[in-house]
Amino acid sequence: MQSNLNSDFNQQKNIPEPSSLDVGALYIQYKNYAFSIAYRMLGSVTEAEDIVQDCFAGLQMMTNEHIHQPKSYIGKIIVNRCLNLLNSARNQREHYVGEWLPEPMGVNDWVNVPEDTVQQKEMISYAYLVMLERLSPLERAVFVLREAFEHDYSEIAGWLGKTESNCRQIYSRARRNLPEKLPAIEHDHIDWTTKEDVLRRFTTAFLQHDVSAMLELLTDQPVFTADGGGVVRTIMRTMHVHKGVLAILTSPRVLRPLREREWKPAFINGEPQLALMKDGQISEVLCLEMDPSGKRIHGVYLMVNPHKLESVQSLN
Repeated sequence: MQSNLNSDFNQQKNIPEPSSLDVGALYIQYKNYAFSIAYRMLGSVTEAEDIVQDCFAGLQMMTNEHIHQPKSYIGKIIVNRCLNLLNSARNQREHYVGEWLPEPMGVNDWVNVPEDTVQQKEMISYAYLVMLERLSPLERAVFVLREAFEHDYSEIAGWLGKTESNCRQIYSRARRNLPEKLPAIEHDHIDWTTKEDVLRRFTTAFLQHDVSAMLELLTDQPVFTADGGGVVRTIMRTMHVHKGVLAILTSPRVLRPLREREWKPAFINGEPQLALMKDGQISEVLCLEMDPSGKRIHGVYLMVNPHKLESVQSLN
């Protein structure tokens, strides 16, 4: 009854009632943008998809009166939900069995990334995603919004409930916590032929326990990290020493199950990587981080946790 009275009153005053949002149209227009933020924030395809779905489901309760700038509103909702999830998951990650690596994303999932930014620098490499794990949730939010999406500090401050000056300080602190040379994200500048050649040489050297060939491929300070999540047995800690990484990769016994797999090239996180097959399914994903020359391997990241391989199974 009260609703009808309000409607009559608005009509008498020539005040139009707020119209419902066209959530379907907003989803089509901004879902890729929302997913791009969420995946960079969370390092998880599955969790990013859930955050995006929850965001647009919540928009069904809103009207045009509430939202004047849909893209900015959606970005703010996504970032803050990701921050809430990261903060609540901190204890879970602290008790994670072994090392935690981001969930790799296959080519079929890559359609979620905005086309205009794919053509520029938004195709985030796996190494870049690994690097973001060094940051606190708040540092990660400011760094991602500023570095990847080029939002100005005033907008970032509004989204996070901080001052502009505070956001600048957070960004500076985040940048100090990262390597001087960041992993490549501009894939259009990468020589795919060279990368594919390195993948072939690495595969041959690994399967043949070839120490000399592996020495030629690895940088002086390589890194090896494996993520089994306590589900699959693997190397439990990150190896940072050249001798240790070389021993792992050339030992006839260490990582023996990998030598029984079928090794196939796969497009992971926007670049050529390796998928290892067992019984017609991807059982592991191996991502190589190249040095600035693009000819030597700085990082070797092995994902064996089956829960983090679900999104790449369509690649087989």
